[in-house]
Amino acid sequence: MAVLETKITEYPLVSKGKVRDIYEIDETSLLLVTTDRISAFDVVMPDPIADKGKVLNQITLFWMDMMKDLVPNHIIATNVDDYPEPLHKYKAELQDRSVLVKKAKPLPIECIVRGFITGSGWKDYQKTGEVCGHKLPANLQESEMLETALFTPSTKAELGDHDENISLDQAAALVGEAMMRKVEKLALDIYTRARDYAKERGILIADTKFEFGMLGDELILIDEVLTPDSSRFWPMDGYKPGQSQPSFDKQYFRDWLVEIGFNKQPPAPSIPEDIAAQTRANYMEAYKLLTGSELEI
Repeated sequence: MAVLETKITEYPLVSKGKVRDIYEIDETSLLLVTTDRISAFDVVMPDPIADKGKVLNQITLFWMDMMKDLVPNHIIATNVDDYPEPLHKYKAELQDRSVLVKKAKPLPIECIVRGFITGSGWKDYQKTGEVCGHKLPANLQESEMLETALFTPSTKAELGDHDENISLDQAAALVGEAMMRKVEKLALDIYTRARDYAKERGILIADTKFEFGMLGDELILIDEVLTPDSSRFWPMDGYKPGQSQPSFDKQYFRDWLVEIGFNKQPPAPSIPEDIAAQTRANYMEAYKLLTGSELEI
């Protein structure tokens, strides 16, 4: 059963993002539902990718568990049987694609880590030799691994707008110097552990973004973590600097949109069955490679 959107009537829907539906359970907790919606170029598509939400949710839980000694996270419960009773009747659509979480105050920056030069970072480097204020060596090739991973924060855009890369000074102005340095270290530590783990399993994590929030005075990890939607995953097999790389993330889907001449504005086109099937297969393969097991559907 693909889930394009949820309609839970017992609790208020406080946010409907590109992928997630968020409900307020009470003053201290939220229900996060990862749907099968897919977006590209900040446009939400009209058709779902079956089981995509389960893949994203389960990969996030996998990483959060691995990183819990580095930073606490927002998870309260992951099994619908442990949710408030009014949610039990929605078990078929919620199980494996939802989490009950502590309500935190998100920091107003996206914490992006780049281990390879690609995407908007590659475009910035070609123009200026820098990425978000980081001066880089000359003559880097597209997709080349960086000697040290970079923390390159961005602003958080409203739905439909684009995030903007900002400097560390600009990030410090938004969250304070001490907090900026704290999330910089955390983001780099999490990325480094994940990068080394994934490399042993044949995946290069080119870049990723994290979100942190405040729970009282405590900094915690929130939202999604190291998924194919928040990261670029490249197969190590065939990796070659100097060109763009095939990937386990949404790049296959984006490439199809470019191929058909999509103008990156709504309305989005319908997704043909073969494109949907291959996109789903890419997500499932990423899960299998990372966790070493098949996703139970």
